[in-house]
Amino acid sequence: MSGTTAPRRGPAPAAGPGRFMGGPPAERSMDFRGSSRRLLARLRPERGIALVVLALCTVSIGLAVAGPKILGEATDLIFAGIVGRQLPDGASKEQAVQWLRDRGQGTVADMVASMDVTPGQGIDFHAVGTVLLWVTALYLAAALLGLVQARLATAVVQRAVFRLREDVEHKLARLPLSYFDRQSRGEVLSRATNDIDNIQQTLQQTLSQIMASLLTIVGVLAMMFWISPLLALVALITVPVSVWVTVRIGKRAQPQFVAQWKTTGKLNAHIEEMYTGHALVKVFGREKESARAFREQNDKLYEAGFRAQFISGLIQPAMTFIGNLNYVLVAVVGGLRVASGTLSIGDVQAFVQYSRQFSQPLTQVASMANMVQSGVASAERVFELLDAPEQSAEPVDARRPEAVRGQVAFEDVSFRYQPDKPLIDGLSLSVRPGQTVAIVGPTGAGKTTLVNLLMRFYEVSGGRITLDGVDIAEMSREELRSHIGMVLQDTWLFGGTIAENIAYGARGASFEQIVEAARATYVDRFVRTLPDGYDTVIDEEGSNVSAGEKQLITIARAFLSEPSILVLDEATSSVDTRTEVLIQRAMASLRSGRTSFVIAHRLSTIRDADVILVMESGRIVEQGSHETLLAAGGAYARLYASQFAEPVAEAE
Repeated sequence: MSGTTAPRRGPAPAAGPGRFMGGPPAERSMDFRGSSRRLLARLRPERGIALVVLALCTVSIGLAVAGPKILGEATDLIFAGIVGRQLPDGASKEQAVQWLRDRGQGTVADMVASMDVTPGQGIDFHAVGTVLLWVTALYLAAALLGLVQARLATAVVQRAVFRLREDVEHKLARLPLSYFDRQSRGEVLSRATNDIDNIQQTLQQTLSQIMASLLTIVGVLAMMFWISPLLALVALITVPVSVWVTVRIGKRAQPQFVAQWKTTGKLNAHIEEMYTGHALVKVFGREKESARAFREQNDKLYEAGFRAQFISGLIQPAMTFIGNLNYVLVAVVGGLRVASGTLSIGDVQAFVQYSRQFSQPLTQVASMANMVQSGVASAERVFELLDAPEQSAEPVDARRPEAVRGQVAFEDVSFRYQPDKPLIDGLSLSVRPGQTVAIVGPTGAGKTTLVNLLMRFYEVSGGRITLDGVDIAEMSREELRSHIGMVLQDTWLFGGTIAENIAYGARGASFEQIVEAARATYVDRFVRTLPDGYDTVIDEEGSNVSAGEKQLITIARAFLSEPSILVLDEATSSVDTRTEVLIQRAMASLRSGRTSFVIAHRLSTIRDADVILVMESGRIVEQGSHETLLAAGGAYARLYASQFAEPVAEAE
């Protein structure tokens, strides 16, 4: 077993305190044209293969389009044989035509005059068989080229979606913490999974089909004008009607697809939240409220999805009706042209096939409109994520301290989540290397924000923070965070073994180092009691270990990373009193020689801190040792009394 294996998936911690600060971002209106162009631009790196696909598709469609015209020749041969057998044997074609006119069959005579017929001769089956073989070869070649083209088109789409997923993954790594504070996790996951899957499905099912349909329309139209310009014009009468119907219905359907995918994101967010906190939901008996909220979102999704699919689904029956009208017009006019001898029956047969082939791709393109609209709606949601403001760029010439000793200074630091609501204003603080600084204060005082600024999860609005004399804004985030270890109140374990979770704190850690860290933080004590020991797999919710044991594992992870600066955010809040004593001893060893920031509500855990900072409304109102602050009788003394004196008084 290696301690370097990367942990697999697992539960993320609950959203941070800033999650509800900004609310959801305002939704933009649907930009169908712009989003469509941007989505197609994602295929640009595959333009070489795309040109090959286009060439193969063109040849395949060309062969398929030529089929009906050649097949019409077989029909002419059969019809000529049937008619020729009924004409006088040995007569010339001109004599046979005159013979028909003399018998009062002028219409039949006009038809025979336009045909390649030999009086008295029946069907030439050899010629018919040759034509049919050519048609079969054409269709087989068209099918083979179509298969190759479909295979290459699939590769183009899959590579484009692969790059899109990579871009989203890299974007998520560059987004600031403030973005995730404003977005629910379910919404972000929906954009990164459901919407991209929908884009993939849309491109896969429509891209090659639309290209084939457009080429078919062009090829069929050319053959129709070659056979009969008059019939071609008749067939084109219905095209403007088809376009008008498609555009009108599409404009009504598109807003419904946008609403459908927005509601999908909200529903996913609710499901993710309820699943993560299902134990809490049951404890407080909120199953009915949760189910009611689910029904409300599900009903909205049903309504939006129903309207989107129903409205867009009207396109295909409307196009089918228009295609049937076109078929009737072509059949009537074509029959009159055959009767007048202007066209052969084989040409009319071919033209009827072409009219069907002409209306079929139009119907296909129209029927794919709902899928295209849905895909573009998802694309805009993904592009909104990709366009979200990123965290500030890393400095070009990043600085780094010559030696990281852990000296931290806050110099007149100001910060605000919202421009009109300052949270921290003019805060100054100097921490010497190796000092343990405890930060206490009421909820919302800015304790965690102070640490977030040190980690550069947020950037200061004013002033600066230095590490060993170097402004952390001039350091790369990776360099800065490599010197800081964090243990949060919300335990974060991945789906993997206990050893893998501990090893996440240090790349390349050996199994011996993992065990050493576990022993120092008292993880080894309970791991040895497990059947699989360090190979015990923690499930996605970490339900096979207790809350205190999970916290111990996160502490061991920080211990193994050997940071210069240690941040403990209520690290002992989930453990029992006995375990807390053990952790305090481990922390004393862990903090030795390291600068430590301890955020605590339990004042009993920070009595031995070198400096205790008392914060209120983003300001440090008191600082000093535990004894000094108690003697001062100020804010710290009041906090201390609220935790210890009042419960005693109530008990008495």
